[in-house]
Amino acid sequence: MKIDLTFGPADFPTLRNRDLSASCCVVYDVFRATTTMTMAIANGAAGVIPVSDIEHAVELGRKNPAWLLAGERNGFPITREQSAYRDFDFGNSPREFHPEKVTGKTIVTTTTNGTRALNSVAHASLTLVGSFLNLRATLNAHLNSKKPEIVIVCSGTFEDVAYEDVLGAGALISRIVASQSNCHLSDSAQIALQIFELNASDLMQAASFATNGRKLLSIPSLREDVAVCLQTDTVDYPLAMVNGVVVKIAS
Repeated sequence: MKIDLTFGPADFPTLRNRDLSASCCVVYDVFRATTTMTMAIANGAAGVIPVSDIEHAVELGRKNPAWLLAGERNGFPITREQSAYRDFDFGNSPREFHPEKVTGKTIVTTTTNGTRALNSVAHASLTLVGSFLNLRATLNAHLNSKKPEIVIVCSGTFEDVAYEDVLGAGALISRIVASQSNCHLSDSAQIALQIFELNASDLMQAASFATNGRKLLSIPSLREDVAVCLQTDTVDYPLAMVNGVVVKIAS
């Protein structure tokens, strides 16, 4: 099995043009987009549609008034002034998506990096949404897919690499290597694995190395998101992007 990893937004154009017809892709935006999608569906949302920009989200919201709008820019919820439409129903905090608000609902979301990352690999034969929350389930979905290659996509922050995404990717690689006897890791995958192994015993401490972790921890209304995003194996099913919609699938 070949394990490859891309570090951030600089790789998105290459991924869009890469042949992924035999690949399983797993996208990580640990703080917070992929974690938030996982939480929304765990709390009953029917599906999440990731779009790359605010304008597209607004267009879908106008056409489908029953759909909910979510997302962030610079970490904070999208406002009426930014959308030229209305305040979005949610930001990008996994703690916002309560069952009474999202059960049975379709949610359109746009974030700074995570939704762009997902759309860069939408053409893969299987595109999974990764987080610490559903780490075991994501591993099982990949292994059961029998794909000869896994490409792990770290969403990054703006145009930079995000430490927490590399950490999440490394956690998945660690479990793949432990379960498979014949793995070939690219250098980037080896880097992620080693970073995770150095920090596996204290993920909260590792969050202090991450620019996003420090930022979230410094904002009283958002600091609790960090601990939520680092909870491991609390969701027992994987998520995949199917025809542009993130949904729960069988593992």
